[in-house]
Amino acid sequence: MNVTAGRKGTGVLFTVAVYVVLFVLGAVEGLIGSFQYSALPGSVPVAALVCCVVLLATCLLAARAMRSVSGAFAPAAGWLVASFVLSMPVSSGSVIITNTTAGQLYLYGGTLSAAIGVAASFGPWIRAR
Repeated sequence: MNVTAGRKGTGVLFTVAVYVVLFVLGAVEGLIGSFQYSALPGSVPVAALVCCVVLLATCLLAARAMRSVSGAFAPAAGWLVASFVLSMPVSSGSVIITNTTAGQLYLYGGTLSAAIGVAASFGPWIRAR
């Protein structure tokens, strides 16, 4: 029996598991953000901005940890799926993410943060050892 092949298969499974966890992390951030983007009262939607910054940091740190663009893409994709599914109206007409300044900032700012995180992960800094 080839011991090296067994270790290689375990490494692949571990890598896939990490990407799944990163996707789920992004989805959880999107789920929490979808309900908390307007949590703080006032004219400046601070909670929406904080959600965007957290998503950007997650993408950049995941890319650095995985040393690949896929590391940034996994949480970004999870956030996009969760946030945009929750922004669609249901048959009863209720909406979770409303068409307010905070809601628009959360969706557009989060999408921009995800795009910046993925684009920045193409740089050489993520592959440095």
